[in-house]
Amino acid sequence: MALTTSSTSNQALLDAQLELWHTTFAYIKSMALKSALDLRIADAIHHHGGAATLPQILTKITLHPSKIPCLRRLLRVLTTTGVLSARHPADGGGERAYGLTPASRLLVAGPSNLSPMMTLLLDGVFVSPFLGLGAWFQRELPVPSLFEMQHGRAPWDFAGQNPAFGGLLNEGMVSDSSFIMKIVVEECGGIFKGVTSLIDVAGGLGGAAQAIAKAFPHVKCSVLDLPHVAANAPASTNVKYIAGNMFESVPPANAVFLKWVLHDWSDEECVKILKNCKRAIPPRHEGGKVIILDMVVGAGSSDLKHKETQVLFDLFIMFVNGIERDEQEWKKIIFQAGFSDYKITPVLGVRSIIEVYP
Repeated sequence: MALTTSSTSNQALLDAQLELWHTTFAYIKSMALKSALDLRIADAIHHHGGAATLPQILTKITLHPSKIPCLRRLLRVLTTTGVLSARHPADGGGERAYGLTPASRLLVAGPSNLSPMMTLLLDGVFVSPFLGLGAWFQRELPVPSLFEMQHGRAPWDFAGQNPAFGGLLNEGMVSDSSFIMKIVVEECGGIFKGVTSLIDVAGGLGGAAQAIAKAFPHVKCSVLDLPHVAANAPASTNVKYIAGNMFESVPPANAVFLKWVLHDWSDEECVKILKNCKRAIPPRHEGGKVIILDMVVGAGSSDLKHKETQVLFDLFIMFVNGIERDEQEWKKIIFQAGFSDYKITPVLGVRSIIEVYP
């Protein structure tokens, strides 16, 4: 039986409503993931060999018995969204087994554990400012960042005055560095060819610098960061920690490394940072260069999830008045800072390596 014009029109309306609902409830996916992190569900499943029934999961997590039916509903969301898998018993009876997917394996304690980074991104300190995004758009520039409107100070100052959040921030950055630097070393190790000394600018507790130093022992690695960060640097490492400010000066080195730094700052501030980096390195013919690990919007895969993640991250980074740049926007600040050339290598998922030459 053919659909009438009215039925077709009504179906289109229902499809449009579904689209709105699907987008509206996207935050529930985020909060379901946050709950899984809080409860350490991935670790519980990993403890049982990578697949576990609900009763087995309950032996490894803290949950009030009255919430067991609610946990089943949470697990259903996590399996529907691909964070977990679910396998039903062949005979149709008994408990289904929940398994780890490639995504949730990254939430298990270990060298590739991204739980601290996901916990940071989903923390209320980061999430709450976005409830005021609409009001922020209605205010004339310059205005405080979303984060400052919510918390009264910039994230770096907030972290310095709030040890709990500061710890969360540092742990998140270290976990991301451990994850991505392993891939950088294995897939892009050639970028460090000829480098004898390297300064990791705003490198936090030195996760990236330590990975470089371990993979390339001949490279003398140092980290530059604010005094309160450098004061908490690990002692048992061959990486040198320097207290300073990248807006004032960068210590001399053969190469400067900037991991996920420039997206936090305006064009004017980035040019200032890059000029200080240029002063710190030798000419190109002597091996001098700046290595940037950051996002280049539009670079890499044309997959919808890839493109969507890049533009979502761009909107997210507005919480500090930051920006994720496309190639033309990168080219603008690179040349304004006095550099002569650059090379983009989009081999890190939604992020890229940008080599910048004086």
